[in-house]
Amino acid sequence: MQKAYKLLAAQKNLSHSQAKALIDKGLVLANGKKLTLARTELPQNTSFSLIEIQKPQVLFVDENLLAIDKPAFVESYDLQSYYRNDGWMLLHRLDRETSGVILLVREDSAFSKKAKEAFKKREVYKEYQAVVSGIIPESLSINKPISTTKKGFARSKVDKNGQEAITHIEPLSVVGKKTLLKVVIPTGRTHQIRVHLSSLHHPIIGDSLYGGISARRLLLHAHKIRLLGYEIVSTPPKDFSL
Repeated sequence: MQKAYKLLAAQKNLSHSQAKALIDKGLVLANGKKLTLARTELPQNTSFSLIEIQKPQVLFVDENLLAIDKPAFVESYDLQSYYRNDGWMLLHRLDRETSGVILLVREDSAFSKKAKEAFKKREVYKEYQAVVSGIIPESLSINKPISTTKKGFARSKVDKNGQEAITHIEPLSVVGKKTLLKVVIPTGRTHQIRVHLSSLHHPIIGDSLYGGISARRLLLHAHKIRLLGYEIVSTPPKDFSL
């Protein structure tokens, strides 16, 4: 037995720090399963493979708005750095493993101020797709307050003393013991969809933080946003086809 990062480094001709960074980013599969802890003890004959990060694609751009199709495993702030030289800044964020529509606006522009105000007033339509464990047979709304702690990394929970959080879900298809959901959130708390679905005992597949079964990635995708007359849509990846 040997620590995972040391085995990976030897197998892929990487430094120990490079191997640790890849594991920390969720980009390493050990015998086909995602590896989450660099110091996990594994057999010498463990087979490693690396998840390839897709390139961000521009969905729409004009003088006010830049809409990017964010791949899974890309940090929102890294996206901003790609486009910062052209004057774009993030309007909102997505979790690292969440894919889909993310919006950037011109810094300090009149439109950016209107857009930020629209988010505050809950005038933005945000629709996601998620694949969860178990069968959810009918539409329902989840109204459970959420609180978040940040000690090294963010973790949220349902908490009666937390902030208001509302999630609307609708089943789109069911195959075996998995349900593909349409998810609409009027509010935008940290990890809101993930926490609310876990609270129903239907965690998102790939969500190791909130009880989801292991998968190559978190199966959560920002499908559609409507904001100030704009509607931007991102087609979900093939992983979401049930």
